[in-house]
This record gives sequence, structure tokens and C-alpha cells, in this order.
Amino acid sequence: MTDEQVVSATAQSAARTDTFPRLLRVVSLGVGPLVAALVLGGLVLLLMGFNPLSYYAYVVQRAIFSPSGLEATLTRMGPLLLIAASLIVAFRAGIWNLGGDGQYLLAAVFVAAIVPLMLGILPVWTNLLLGLFIGAAVGAIWGLLPAILKAWQGLNEIITTLMMSFLGVSLANVLVKLAFLDPATTTPQTRTLPVEARLPRLFDTSVSSGLIIGLVAVIAVHLIMTRTSFGMRLRLVGANPRAAIHAGLSVPTLTIAVFAISAALAGLSGAVDILGTHGNVRADWNPAYSLTVVPLVFLARLNGFGSIAYVFLFSALTIGGESAARRIGVPSFFSLVIVAILLITLGLAEYLDKRHQERARR
Repeated sequence: MTDEQVVSATAQSAARTDTFPRLLRVVSLGVGPLVAALVLGGLVLLLMGFNPLSYYAYVVQRAIFSPSGLEATLTRMGPLLLIAASLIVAFRAGIWNLGGDGQYLLAAVFVAAIVPLMLGILPVWTNLLLGLFIGAAVGAIWGLLPAILKAWQGLNEIITTLMMSFLGVSLANVLVKLAFLDPATTTPQTRTLPVEARLPRLFDTSVSSGLIIGLVAVIAVHLIMTRTSFGMRLRLVGANPRAAIHAGLSVPTLTIAVFAISAALAGLSGAVDILGTHGNVRADWNPAYSLTVVPLVFLARLNGFGSIAYVFLFSALTIGGESAARRIGVPSFFSLVIVAILLITLGLAEYLDKRHQERARR
């Protein structure tokens, strides 16, 4: 065997031995916090006087193994996947778009107000496409101000996007109660889009085709951000703006592009939720999907395919939790308690991993 063959064999052996620890690290950081959150959530249930095993078993049975529950779980995944795609674009580019809730809700309100008015004017499919476009456009426009402030003034986007989210949610509620109020109802809400004029169902189920839109968006974003030169430029801007400038890239333009894509996907999520499921927006309604999906995306390590799995688990938890609130008596907001605990365990896992990496380098 020649010296080159020996070196090559040694390198391949080292790569194989290094692959398993890296895979173990990824799995532990992706699954460990989730398992810890479920265990700690079980302890909270015990303190509340509920059997955690019975609760989790009921949630799984109701949301996954029940046909109607599974259909509800898959339907809820549609808007959540679009939110996940929105966050993946921003986070992979090193930008914190935390204004997704405002972008989502404001887009949902405009879609709910405009699309029913177009029913007698445009064909159903044209009307649906118009609604999807309106949702994406409203989200992108609402993300424009934080983008400009970040690109040309260097302002922290965490602060500006959170402020715009608060303003967006407040403005959406004002519009529902005033400008977009349905005069035919006693409760403040927009006009209701008829069921036959909404996004079609998949096959002979109640699953909205918004699920397909969400899946396509997440997979497309993952491939664009990891396999294309455009995605590489966006990642470079977030990782090292100075290197991006030296490479001849326009950092302000790419920053605005990231905000536009991310906010448009969040707005599209609102459109899909209205056109596929709700049909209208009631006053003071805010599901707060964006901040809820943040830990799921980080658990998936900003991976699109991993995000699909975690979104499915969260959808099942929320659908099963809503049913458990009626049957077992566990509050419906307990799923948010699990998410809050998940944020803590995720932060601890990242901290411990960082400490381990520092010790390994010494």
C-alpha cells in the first residue's frame, strides 16, 4: 500500500469515527430538550392533580390515532409550516424576524375582509389565488419598516420586529371592530367566507390543502437556503457582513430581501388559515403562532425536514390538548406551558453543549 493510500484510509477511518459523535450530538440537542420538556410537563400535571401518563396517552390517541383528530392535526400544520419556513429563512440569514404574529394576523384580517367581497366578481380559484397574494403582500409590507431600519440604520431587528408585531396585532383588532366589521353579525368579526369558496379539501377528508402549501414552502425554503447560490449569499450576509461586502454583495439589498421573504411567508400563513379553515377573523383573536414555532425550528436545527416533524408533534399536542380540556379537565393552554418549558430546556441544552465543546478544545 502506498503512502497516499495509507493517508486516504486513515482520513476515511477518522471521518467514520467522527460521524457518530456528531450524529449523537445532533440527536441529543434535537430530542433531549423535547423529552425533558415532556417529563417536566408531566411533573406539572402531577402537581395539578392529573395523571401525566393518562393525559399524554389521551392526547396521542385523540390527535393521531383518531381519524377526525388526525385530520385536524394535519390541517393545523399548514399555517404552522409556513411560519416555520418564515423563521428558517430569517434565522439562517442571521436575522431575527420576531414580528411574525403581527404579519400573520394583519394579513389574515385583510384576506378575510377582501376575499368574500370578490365572490360574485371573480371565479373561486382566481379569488383564492388573489387571497394568497394579498396575504403574502400584506406580510411583506408590514416587514418593510424593520427591514429598512436594519439595512440602512443598523437598528436591532429584535426590538423593531417585536414592536411592529404589537402594532400589527392592535391594528388588526381595530380593523375588525371598525373598517372591516360585518354589519350582519352581533359579535365583532369580518365577513365569513363560505365553505365552498375556501381552499379545497384533500381527497375525501377534512384536511385543508393548506397543508400542501405549507409542505412545499418548507421544503423549497430548505433547498434554497442550503443548495443554491442565493441561499449561500443570504447565509453569508448573516454570518459575516464584512466578508459579504468584500465579496461584492449588497448587504442592505439582501437584508431587505430576507425580511421580504420571511414576512411574506408569515402573511401567507395567515391567508392559508383564513382561506382553508376559519373563513373569518373575530375581534381580539390572535393564535400567536410565530413565537410558539420558534423553539420548534431551533430544535430542528433550522432544518426544513426536521421542522416538519416537530410541527406535526406540536399540532398533535394542541389538537389533543383541546380535546383533553373538554374530557379530562386539563386547561387547553397547557400546550403553551410545554412550549415554555421547552424553551428553557432548549436553552440549557445549548449552554451545556457549548461548555462541552469548550472543554473539548482545551
